Formats: sequence, structure tokens, C-alpha cells
Amino acid sequence: MLQKPAPRASILKIAPYVGGEAKIAGIDKPIRLASNESALGPSEKALAAYHAAAADMFRYPDGHSTALREALGRVHGIDPARIVCGLGSDDIIHLLAEAYAGEGDAIIYGYHGFSIYPIVALTVGATPVAAPEKNLTFDVDAALGLVTPKTKLVFIANPNNPTGTFIPRAELERLHAGLPKSVILVVDAAYAEFVTAADYDSGLGLAGREPNVVMTRTFSKIYAMGGLRLGWSYSGAEIADVLNRIRGPFNVNSAAQAAGIAALEDLAATDRARAHNETWRAWFSRELTALGLDLTPAVANFVLARFPAPPKDANAAWEFLRRRGILVRKVAVYHLPEHLRITIGKEDEMRAVAAALKEFLGSA
Repeated sequence: MLQKPAPRASILKIAPYVGGEAKIAGIDKPIRLASNESALGPSEKALAAYHAAAADMFRYPDGHSTALREALGRVHGIDPARIVCGLGSDDIIHLLAEAYAGEGDAIIYGYHGFSIYPIVALTVGATPVAAPEKNLTFDVDAALGLVTPKTKLVFIANPNNPTGTFIPRAELERLHAGLPKSVILVVDAAYAEFVTAADYDSGLGLAGREPNVVMTRTFSKIYAMGGLRLGWSYSGAEIADVLNRIRGPFNVNSAAQAAGIAALEDLAATDRARAHNETWRAWFSRELTALGLDLTPAVANFVLARFPAPPKDANAAWEFLRRRGILVRKVAVYHLPEHLRITIGKEDEMRAVAAALKEFLGSA
């Protein structure tokens, strides 16, 4: 009897990740506020470094991302030997699951957490376990209450996508303290550079001193390099060694490494991006609140807005904005069907969205 190749059974349980839309038929340049891309674009210095790297594209890149890791070490005051670079932080999250979990194991994450977490769990045959949240915020006690001998990893996005909420330093420390030493705490700090709250902690310190903590970061957000797929992690030497054993041998291309170094060194560009985000997130939040929408307190480069019941619900708002050339993100996959996530863009873009939503909510 003929047979055909069969994937691991858990693979077929995965709902494939769907990114934010980038195009609208009939509209040349839509306002793209669906993917949390940085409003101001990449640093001019990063662009110059990227173009300069083109002449050597026939050469293999440095397979260890040495200069990039050294730059990250200088900027953050950490040991470059314990940094691992990858194809975005998603890549490293996949590698962690591949290395430390498998059939019969469990991976814990927040109920409204980034959808990559259950995807990587199912990819390796582990069971994804969603911890209930409070006020759309990761609940430390709920997560700790779900830990069993089968638990191998706990993922927390801090701040979280798509809610924009975070847990403060004391809670992050308490979460780690409550975990068995055999469980790895992964702090996904993709939006860390946007956060200005005094009690925020990216997890960098924990990863520096605790052997079962990994912090992941990305160049896709404040550095506006999503198209280059560049991320990194910081952890104890043993976990870094494991990740280096299984990552691709030339996993980060030369242009991405060069652009990443230049972006790190252009502190003025990063400061401008952060200041712009603070100004226009606050302005946009005031505008939407004045329209009667409920907003989740946010610290990253997006807001999460809750819409009323039909006919003025989130789906209707999404369609209305789309007809006007504005793309925002539905978040029903995150168990938030009444909400839309809206990235903070340029001034004219935010004014356009606010005006469109005012028209939508005021129309009959």
C-alpha cells in the first residue's frame, strides 16, 4: 500500500502565523499601521552601512557575528561571548524550543501572548499551556500555578504584543524565583527600547546572573530593520553554547550585521524614534479616549483599542479604515475579537487614523 511522508502530528495543529497586511488593491501607498514597524524608518547610518556591504555579497558572512556581538556588548555592558545572533528574535525562540522541549513536555505563555509561542511548542511536539491573565497583563501567580514536572520553558513578552502591557521588575524577579531551576524563563523584550517606565526591566540583568534565563531582543522594532531579520539573545554560557550548536552556520547575512552595528552606534536616531513614539502614542491615546474607545495602557509603539458592539465593532472599524487606505491589525487570534491594534506611525498618519475613526464612530 502506498504511503506518503507524514509530519509530526502536532504540526498539523498549528494555525500558521499571519502577519499584518501590507497592501490594499487599488491603493498605491496605504498607511501601514498593522505590523508595529518603526515610524521614522532606519538610521541613515544603518542604511549607508547596508549599501556599503553590497560589494562583498559574494563572500560568506562572519558565521559568529563577531563584530555585531562586540557592538552589542559595548552598548549594553554585557559579555559578547554570551550573545547569540539570529534571524530575528523569533528564530532564537524557535531554537530554544527545539533545544529544550519535545514530545510530552509543556511550554507556558500568557493567554494573550505572542502567537509564536504556541507555534514553537507544537513545532517540537510539546504542549502549549496558556496562563490566564489579569487586565490583559501577564499573571505571575497564574503562570507559576501551571508549572509541572513537564514544564521546560516559560515565555513572557515584556512588554507584551499585542496588549502593550508589562510586568514590573519586582514581578519579573518573582516569576523567576518561583520557577524550578530546570525551567528556562525566556523574556522576549522586542519592544524594550521604547519603554521609559522606571520600574521596567528587560530581563538583561536576570539573564546575566541566572543560568536558566534568556533575554531576546530584535532590530525589527525601534531600529526599523524588520526586513533584514536580525535578533539576538543574552543568556548564561551553557545556553549560549547550546544555541550556537544548532543555529545555522551563516545564519545572519553580512549586510544585516553591518547595518545592525551602525544602528546601535547611532544613538541620536534611536532617541528620535523613542521621543516620536512617546509624543504620538500619548496624542493618539487621548484622541481615541475622547471618542469613547477603551484603551489598554501601553508602553510600546502601538495601542490596543476596544470597540463597542455591532454595528460599530472592531471588524466594522477595520473594514472602514481599510476602505480609506489605512491598515491596522485584527487581534482575534489573540482572543481579543473586540479590539484592534494600531501601530504608532508618523504625525500625518496618526491624524488620518484619528479623523477616520471619528468619522466611523460618528456615522449613523
